[in-house]
Amino acid sequence: MSEKPVDNPGVLPTTGIYDAPETEEVSSTRVSCDGHMTHPRVWLQIDEERGWVECGYCDKRFVLKEGAGGH
Repeated sequence: MSEKPVDNPGVLPTTGIYDAPETEEVSSTRVSCDGHMTHPRVWLQIDEERGWVECGYCDKRFVLKEGAGGH
């Protein structure tokens, strides 16, 4: 999987003192990211228990909408 390892499952971890990464709410657990053409397109899988996934290239977060799931 292209996801970066995370110490805290579940709640979104803090992003530090720098700009917060771009966040997009999605209705599917499978999403793609190409960083607005700044990196190769990658497909990411959101763990429904966690509810979000982060792109390993650009740090964009994809957050599963409330009540959404599946493909």
